[in-house]
Amino acid sequence: MPKLSEVINALEELYPPSWAESWDAVGLVCGDPEAEVRRVMFAVDPVQAVVDEAVEWGADLVVTHHPLYLRGTTSVAATGFKGRVVHALIRAGIGLHVAHTNADHADPGVSDALAEAVGLRVLGPLVADPTDPKGRRGSGRIGVLEPALTLTEFAAQVAAGLPATATGVRVAGDGDRVITRVAVCGGSGDGFLAEARAAGVDAYVTADLRHHPVSEAVEAAPIALVDAAHWATEWPWLRLAERGLAEAAAGHGWSLETKVSHLVTDPWTAHAPMTP
Repeated sequence: MPKLSEVINALEELYPPSWAESWDAVGLVCGDPEAEVRRVMFAVDPVQAVVDEAVEWGADLVVTHHPLYLRGTTSVAATGFKGRVVHALIRAGIGLHVAHTNADHADPGVSDALAEAVGLRVLGPLVADPTDPKGRRGSGRIGVLEPALTLTEFAAQVAAGLPATATGVRVAGDGDRVITRVAVCGGSGDGFLAEARAAGVDAYVTADLRHHPVSEAVEAAPIALVDAAHWATEWPWLRLAERGLAEAAAGHGWSLETKVSHLVTDPWTAHAPMTP
């Protein structure tokens, strides 16, 4: 079995920490580099329910997309929910590793997995990383929908391609509009509305869209917006990361078991439809 340090090296070859944003907190959060790793679980959020699942399965390492301590901390005391997560992991001998914006910017990365899940053929990044000579890395992706669909049909395809959440999928635009060229961004993507508009896409799929940016975007240009749950748009990456680690393990001759958590950790738990 490989050591934790060896598995982390393999993960960081897939998602180098240098690709992360300067404000991000990626890498190994807890764990003994000399510990042996037999089972690795992938999840979006490092919350207690995910840790409980990892403990029950007998994981040695949990890889999450979201950081546990994004803004840093001076204490991991079990008096708070984040501290309790750390204590539970350490008691069970489980490491925690984070790949966040470095996984967003990777090729393939979070938005490639989202594009695949909603039925797109990726053309390239929405916002290219200038340090990538191949022009493949960066934020978001632009893709082609083949065959073309109406917005109503495409929104249904998005909903079917992503894991179900209480809030479902919201749509802004004419349902009869034909959609062929689409931008996607896993996670919060309203910061790239201008780039999506400039790219000349028919629709933009992302999460966490707010009222004013959406209102201004649809007034500024005829772009359709498809808004899914943040967790749902990033969950497809877990399978991509799992495949990447499995391929690395095979190349090294490691015997690793991997698992993607299907636990829905989207914080919205119910949706009450309103009568029009």
